[in-house]
Amino acid sequence: MKLLMKGMLFFVACMFAGGASAQTWQLAWSDEFNGSIGPSWVFETGNGSGGWGNNELEYYRRENAGIENNALVITARRQDFGGFRYTSARMKTQGIRNFRYGKIEARMRLPSFMGAWPAFWALGSNLPQVGWPASGEIDIMEHVNNENRTYGTIHWRDHNGNYAQYGGNTALNVADWHVYAVEWDANAIRWYVDGNKFHEANIQNSINGTDEFHRDFFLLLNFAIGGNWPGFNVDESKLPAKMHVDYVRVYRRL
Repeated sequence: MKLLMKGMLFFVACMFAGGASAQTWQLAWSDEFNGSIGPSWVFETGNGSGGWGNNELEYYRRENAGIENNALVITARRQDFGGFRYTSARMKTQGIRNFRYGKIEARMRLPSFMGAWPAFWALGSNLPQVGWPASGEIDIMEHVNNENRTYGTIHWRDHNGNYAQYGGNTALNVADWHVYAVEWDANAIRWYVDGNKFHEANIQNSINGTDEFHRDFFLLLNFAIGGNWPGFNVDESKLPAKMHVDYVRVYRRL
């Protein structure tokens, strides 16, 4: 159940996992998906370049995203469209909402079957200028196939100019509602599920070339079908399948 109306500012105190001092946050932006998808999102359509760089099997369409019971629902379908066998949706705040540091979270319920790849993530706003991975990528939540596990990862170009990644994961029942979050500051990016920290990446003083993570990022939500990570065997008996998002919220530390 949602605890606030769209646009309301409020204060929340939370604890760092394993820490002794409370951190106070102020809501900076949210989309509660109460009746509609907010104006901060734009939709990407098609299959991108090389299946969005991942050899994904779906064609993204605006029509595959909607509101049900005051939650965003992205539906993946077995649907021939644009030369592809599946359709789904991908949305982003690029060019409208950018964020640097803070707490970013979404309450989500995920699909789980062979071929599923739902994600809540962020890319550097300088992506059009520098490309990937120089832009940096923060995967707040990724889930693949029918695993009862989610992943949190950063991707970047290190000080030698090479691709680098660093990630962790945690076990849970993805079919239940959970709050997936990162707390991001000049020292580290920390991953949480339901307030429990499971991973941390050090970015202090741009160690190992992590200067990308001290710049603005935009948010993305998508539900991919197949690709390099989940593989290419899709359990079509599970389609249509839905990814539910109750809200997306971004906080600033006071």
